[in-house]
Amino acid sequence: MHSPCSYALAAALGAATLAACGQDRAETSAAFERAGTPAYTDITATQLHEMMEAQDIVLINVHIPYAGDIPGTDLSIPFDRIAANADRLPADKSAKVVVYCRSGRMSVEASETLAALGYRDVSNVVGGLKAWSEAGYPLELRGGP
Repeated sequence: MHSPCSYALAAALGAATLAACGQDRAETSAAFERAGTPAYTDITATQLHEMMEAQDIVLINVHIPYAGDIPGTDLSIPFDRIAANADRLPADKSAKVVVYCRSGRMSVEASETLAALGYRDVSNVVGGLKAWSEAGYPLELRGGP
């Protein structure tokens, strides 16, 4: 038998979830950060291009199956294997880490995992390889990971 307290907790969690569904990604990310859940930053392909010219970043392709790379990609790790490949990630949790996939869904999950692992400067490329290519930037092709 459940106590009235457990029902209240379930109702509060349900209300918070429904409220978050109506928020955009920035509001949701900010809400998670306030709640103590790690967050990441969404960036555009153009912002990534600028970062690559000005900053030292670790660029990770998380798309499966392999669909190409952004030139300068440092690692290819499947989005659902980030935690299992923690030994391949930077030891410095303050390192600037940028993840991308083909269209964005897989990189969101990878960004959340990286933030949960303690990385404090994680960025997700919105639209991934598609957005990169549509912005006029080149792709590289190689054998799959």
